[in-house]
Amino acid sequence: MQPALMLPPSPDKRWTLAKQMGVKTGVVRFWGVDEWWKYDTLLQARNRFEDHGIPLEVIEDRPPMTKTVLGRDGRDEEIATVKQLLRNMGKLGIETYCWVWTENPVGVLRTSDSIPDRGGSLTSGYDHKWIKRQDNHPAAGISEEELWENLEYFLEEVVPVAEEAGVKMALHPDDPPLSPVRGVPRLVTSVDQYERILSLYDSPNHGITFCQGNFAVMETDVPTAIRRLGERIHFVHFRDVEGSPDSFVETWQDKGPTDMHEAIQAFREVGFYGPIRPDHVPKMLGEEDREGVHAGYTDMGRLFAIGYMKGLLEQTE
Repeated sequence: MQPALMLPPSPDKRWTLAKQMGVKTGVVRFWGVDEWWKYDTLLQARNRFEDHGIPLEVIEDRPPMTKTVLGRDGRDEEIATVKQLLRNMGKLGIETYCWVWTENPVGVLRTSDSIPDRGGSLTSGYDHKWIKRQDNHPAAGISEEELWENLEYFLEEVVPVAEEAGVKMALHPDDPPLSPVRGVPRLVTSVDQYERILSLYDSPNHGITFCQGNFAVMETDVPTAIRRLGERIHFVHFRDVEGSPDSFVETWQDKGPTDMHEAIQAFREVGFYGPIRPDHVPKMLGEEDREGVHAGYTDMGRLFAIGYMKGLLEQTE
């Protein structure tokens, strides 16, 4: 397995810290960059990573896809952009595309980012009671079956392109894995749902981002889910949460309910040797929010998580 970090598309302090930790695999999200899926933009990002000794292996972002998810006019144009992205990734040797299937382009909902944890660190959480007080989403009323039909249409269009380009598509769970949210159903909420999604287009290029925190609240044992989904796991988010789909709190990687040692062992058993990155870490003493750094992505918690991951990986060799 390859310990990895989410990094911005241009070098900054986080790139230096990654190298000092011995991280040799880059994951990128193009916050604030327009039309980042075009060849020239991806080329420059890919070569910046390469020049700094952190090869770029995962793109964790999504072009506009709201019309695609909801089955509206204009979805074919959106799908054409995803195809362009996959072809460009293939040309540049960027192997894995992490994506979400929701009307929300980010795909992550939290209701607090300042929950006290160990030693006064601050973490994030979700409480569905606050979301239930919101107005319904403009797309409320769409049926679950319509979303399934739209997803199958999308997969039939893009997975053959991913196969041709040699790119692994890794679908991230809904976060939270809860349905409906603001009147809109969600599909990626359980191991059973994942198996149905994978069966819509059976291909080794159509797989999973195994986000451990989401699986932890799906009322399933995480190592068991790893063994069940096995070879279709293309990318891993190493995190843990405590609670249920409608009320949970992020935890330190060594403090949550999941047996993280057994999880790493399960990944080895199913033959997963791809990128694995920490996610949603606590904010520690002296760290402040700053431009380009979102809750859960501050530096010191990620330093801790990489060290913890490396220790587990050595134990399970």
